Amino acid sequence: MKATDTNDFFNSLNAGVFAQQVGQALSNVAAGVIDHGKAGQVTITLKMKQIGQSNQVAISHTLDFQQPTKRGKLREDSTLETPLYLTPDGLTLFQNNPTSQLFDKADTPVHAR
Repeated sequence: MKATDTNDFFNSLNAGVFAQQVGQALSNVAAGVIDHGKAGQVTITLKMKQIGQSNQVAISHTLDFQQPTKRGKLREDSTLETPLYLTPDGLTLFQNNPTSQLFDKADTPVHAR
């Protein structure tokens, strides 16, 4: 089995919204660190559980960040769940490649003479 493509993985979580949230959190926390000279934190937590008896997993993804402010910190967390398939290509949104050929020529019911 191939390793999961991490760019594709994070862009699949919550239809790409999770990746955007992580990017915004990183920028906001870094700005708070620079502006106030205090430490900040961004935590990503991924939990997986099998869906039924299938080759599908439910991925619970949590983004938790603490942005330093002048007199304290601003904290936010968000948790959602996305189902993904475990395939020979790693974790993917689709079980099969949706852009590949549906039928193989060798599988056609009528053979040319």
